[in-house]
Amino acid sequence: MQNDFKIEQLDNHFCEAIIGLILPIQQIEFNVNIDLAAQPDLLDIEKHYDGSGGAFWGAKFNGELIGTIALIAAPAHHSGTIRKMFVKKEFRGKELGVAQALLKTLLAYCEDNKLNEIYLGTKDILQAACRFYERNGFKQIAMADLPVYFPRMAVDNVFYSLDLKSV
Repeated sequence: MQNDFKIEQLDNHFCEAIIGLILPIQQIEFNVNIDLAAQPDLLDIEKHYDGSGGAFWGAKFNGELIGTIALIAAPAHHSGTIRKMFVKKEFRGKELGVAQALLKTLLAYCEDNKLNEIYLGTKDILQAACRFYERNGFKQIAMADLPVYFPRMAVDNVFYSLDLKSV
């Protein structure tokens, strides 16, 4: 199945599918105490992601949304924040490469748009996600080292950065 999925930029027409993918992963699979009310960005991705100069991408397999990644850009700071990196359980793993392809798409966008530093927040219970970011060159940083403009989510307790100039 490798490469049988397609990555495309998503707009507000996909909000329902995005919510349908992300909320069950957060709430049911990983028992993260977060609901849709705490994530208004999922109801208007064009405003929150495209409007910042970033974007929201989805991986699709046979028309089904199987993964997402998004970028909130901070062009004035030549940086951005990764958000909403989720892959449906049965499509995870190196052999399928969905997460890697999503990240590669986002990093290429950053390069094209002269963004030199990427940040992200996640939860310590998401150990596979933490290992994925570390394998891709992200360095764990303290919350105090985040830029003041970083859009922190209350549930996040582990933070990473990636210097794209050194990649």
